[in-house]
Amino acid sequence: MRPSRIDNTALIERLLDVFRTHGYEGASLSIIAEATGLQRASLYHRFPGGKEEMVEAALSRVDEVFSNNVLAPLSEKGEPAARVRKMARRLGEFFSAGRRWCVLDTLSLGEAASPLQDHVRRSFAAWVDAMTVVARDAGARPAMARRRAEDALVSIQGGLVFSRATGDTKPFERALADLPATLVGLE
Repeated sequence: MRPSRIDNTALIERLLDVFRTHGYEGASLSIIAEATGLQRASLYHRFPGGKEEMVEAALSRVDEVFSNNVLAPLSEKGEPAARVRKMARRLGEFFSAGRRWCVLDTLSLGEAASPLQDHVRRSFAAWVDAMTVVARDAGARPAMARRRAEDALVSIQGGLVFSRATGDTKPFERALADLPATLVGLE
């Protein structure tokens, strides 16, 4: 028998896992109901806007956790390289050392991605902006700081995609280890 009640935090986490694994198009209401333990009527009661509202709630939760936990060290006081290393540790935790896929990646796939593109775009922009600031703090000129931030994000995301496709997390781990060099120019 499926449970009839689930608190909002647990519900959002389960929705997030579904969207991370199946993307938007692949996350059918049957899969969502099974993962959450809720009947379709209960899902629509909690999310009158349907699957689109569910994915927005999941993305908002990711943005909140990512901003407060992963990106926060970049705006702390201290040496830029130390701040980047702290962010890298938290990225490793957030993505379970490369074994947890990036929901922004999986939600950008398929034709249904267009309603989500603005949110995905804003999330990536916030990430790049935060890394650009720390690269600037390390002395990089604006254009170079932005390029370093974009290169860092491409490396991280590439490592995650590689990990998802092959099961090998080493490239993701290397991307994290290389973040200080990529962002602040340290070897």
